[in-house]
Amino acid sequence: MPTSMTLAEAAERLTTARRVLVMGCSGGGKTRLSYKIADRYGLSYQSYDRDVRWLPGWRVRALSEQRARVAALANCDRWVMDGNSPSTFDIRLPRADMVIWLRVPRHVALLGIARRVVANHGSVRADMAEGCPEHWPDRQFLAYIWHFEQKTAPRIIAGLNKHGPCVPVVTLNTRQQADELLAR
Repeated sequence: MPTSMTLAEAAERLTTARRVLVMGCSGGGKTRLSYKIADRYGLSYQSYDRDVRWLPGWRVRALSEQRARVAALANCDRWVMDGNSPSTFDIRLPRADMVIWLRVPRHVALLGIARRVVANHGSVRADMAEGCPEHWPDRQFLAYIWHFEQKTAPRIIAGLNKHGPCVPVVTLNTRQQADELLAR
């Protein structure tokens, strides 16, 4: 199991980290936190949705191409990358200096999605691929959020154990903890 960090330890580590992986359920605040970390510490922000997964028209990029793109991004010297995809943990985790895992309650994630949709409906967010305008979430996406802790979190834990056992992880359970991490 990867080393768990306290908030204070994570704040200290952020001051010297060159590569930070931010994970968590959709709507949990990954992008917001990633932008703030990138801005504060002079890291490039790499969005999994924008830079790896999606093609215009909400088409999913082929997995082989996703892996090639992740490898190129992960090989950069200084970055903060968001995204959960355990299928690329073997590439991203060995390069990461630390992992920040936002594990907010599902109602917080759902509220985050609602706010995001209201604010961006019909337009393309800065962290999303061109040609992928924000739309109302479908049942499948809402189910993904609802069951994130039961279905996705165990896969993330297994991936951390397998590909990043020496990478320190801080788990944040509230957006306030994310703000506190940056305030330290």
